[in-house]
Amino acid sequence: MMGVVSPTICPRSHAPSDEDLKASKDGKIKMKREITLVNGVCLIVGNMIGSGIFVSPKGVLMHSASYGLSLLIWGLGGIFSVFGALCYAELGTTITKSGASYAYILESFGGFLAFIRLWTSILLIEPASQAVISLTFANYLVEAFYPTCQPPYEAIRLIAAACLCALIFINCAYVKWGTLVQDLFTYAKLMALILIIIVGLLKLFSGETKNLDSPFEGSTTDPGAIALALYSALFSYSGWDTLNFVTEEIQNPERNLPLAIAISMPIVTIIYLLTNVAYYVVLDMPSLLASDAVAVTFGSAALGPFKWIIPVSVAMSCYGGLNASIIAASRLFFVGAREGHLPDSLSLIHLERFTPIPALLFNGLMGLIFLCVEDVFQLINYFSFSYWLYVGLSVAGLIYLRVTQPDRHRPVKLTLFFPIVYCVCSLFLIIVPLYGDTINSLIGIAIGLSGVPVYYVAIYLPEEKRPSLIRRLNVYATRCAQKLLYCCLTEFDTETETQAEAKSH
Repeated sequence: MMGVVSPTICPRSHAPSDEDLKASKDGKIKMKREITLVNGVCLIVGNMIGSGIFVSPKGVLMHSASYGLSLLIWGLGGIFSVFGALCYAELGTTITKSGASYAYILESFGGFLAFIRLWTSILLIEPASQAVISLTFANYLVEAFYPTCQPPYEAIRLIAAACLCALIFINCAYVKWGTLVQDLFTYAKLMALILIIIVGLLKLFSGETKNLDSPFEGSTTDPGAIALALYSALFSYSGWDTLNFVTEEIQNPERNLPLAIAISMPIVTIIYLLTNVAYYVVLDMPSLLASDAVAVTFGSAALGPFKWIIPVSVAMSCYGGLNASIIAASRLFFVGAREGHLPDSLSLIHLERFTPIPALLFNGLMGLIFLCVEDVFQLINYFSFSYWLYVGLSVAGLIYLRVTQPDRHRPVKLTLFFPIVYCVCSLFLIIVPLYGDTINSLIGIAIGLSGVPVYYVAIYLPEEKRPSLIRRLNVYATRCAQKLLYCCLTEFDTETETQAEAKSH
């Protein structure tokens, strides 16, 4: 699908696929390395800490049946996530493309599996999750105006659409604007969680320990329930791969990518543990399990006249999480188009702003379409299976590349203990939804497999045998995007690849 570009707008040169994305002095068009270490930490923390810790941390408690066991499971989930994040630190510094699991599966197992991962993201994962986050943002934003009834359906959808469009515009304008929004809203949500933690600890130190007197009393011994509790915790930790979607835009990625991961993971794990301790000190188990929004219930019980802080904090947390998701998803579509798995037009960047505007607009359009789906929250149930499958495949790819390319330059090189343990545990994470939510998991698999005929017709077949309509539409869309959006295909730079090869020998 690649290879179409209007020479009247900009020239196209072909070369290997490892880019140093920046605007260089020789005039080549490349995305800039503008993401600093602090930006990277805020991207990871901002995406990991979404609305879940404010709204629904009760899944772990419901299945574990005691405060003590639930805290152990939260800690275990954090350790397991660190294993996965360390594997991605090696993958991200070895395979220096953006795109995270898509790029790693492509490099390890070829185009077919990578395309299926990309297809699932386009049809389900990215637009559905962004629609849900924006709807959650809208609900909490207007909660104060409708304290005793449900807010109007149309108002919520319109506010969610406005939120999504505003963030698409910000990220189209400049990369720095997007990272600034991410930094500010990450700081805001951290301050809100620190407030919850301080209130909880003050009550704990003042002697209010009744809820924690027998922390393990009533703990479940059912392995199935413990597995479901761990699964709930791990889903709350998802998002640690966010920075790997923008590897090519990180300043000094060999240093800053693993360092950002190393800083972010302990921060999130400690905050999750202490926030749950605060909840457990203030709320008894029946109140916590009955609440649809635990942090709001906590605020009503502990913050008095300042309880309004919590709904506002949840809204800000959603806004920051949505921004991180937009940044990651647009780069995924950008890299997919660059590799020939999506139309050329999505691999264009603005000639002056160096932002992937077509990919961002496509991402926004898909999100808006999903906002029109009435029961969009149901769609979330379809992709929990897919998420862990593709992350597990990426880490399996790390092991595969160690065997097939032992001399490849690896700035970060782990002992194989970490990826092997993670792959084994990923099997558990794939089996749990298949067993516990079979129908939804099978629907998710079917959505992925629906990409097989698309792959065959649009990618596998030689270009001259593909339907002429596809080729004509690709040409037309690329030229229109170039002219309307003042965009150009990025040019390749082999300097980074050459340096890596030199270090390998």
